[in-house]
Formats: sequence, C-alpha cells, structure tokens
Amino acid sequence: MDYKSKKVIGMGVITELTGLSERQVRYYESKGLVFPERTKGGSRKYSFHDVERLIDVASKLEDGWRIQDIKEREKRLSSKQRDDLIRGQLNSAFRTYPTKK
Repeated sequence: MDYKSKKVIGMGVITELTGLSERQVRYYESKGLVFPERTKGGSRKYSFHDVERLIDVASKLEDGWRIQDIKEREKRLSSKQRDDLIRGQLNSAFRTYPTKK
C-alpha cells in the first residue's frame, strides 16, 4: 500500500488541509462521498487520497454541482477506478487493509 492510501490522518489535520469544517467533512461522509476508517475509540482516520477527494468534492459543490451529480459521475468511472473506490469503502467499513499484489 502506498502512503497516500494509508488512513492515518485525524480530523483536526483534515480540516487544516482542506479548509473544511468538521461538520462539512462528516456531512460528506454521511452522503457516501468519503469513507474514513474508525479507530477502536471511534475517531475517524483519513488518507491523503481522502484529502484530495474532499477538496475535489468541495470544489465541485462550490461550482454548482449537486451531490447527486458527483455520485453520478462516479458511476462512469473506469472499472479499475470503481474497483479501487469500492475496495476503499469496504476496507473502511470493515477496518481491513489491502494485501499487496
């Protein structure tokens, strides 16, 4: 796993890197736009890919996109991109880590 995929960044750093509030980040999570892992204590952990994703989502929303538009665009991703996205969602949901190929 490359360093950009490791979920090691806490919420405080995420808000500093993205300029988003904690509430915005949690909202995007609730809408299925980002999938942090949870520690045993329940804290969210994000990756650098998540940082890029959050910035992209916020930018699109500022440009007038709707959340539904963003999700529709994801449906048109290449199969590898879609597989990577789903793998990230499953890893986050089940706190698993991808195996090296």
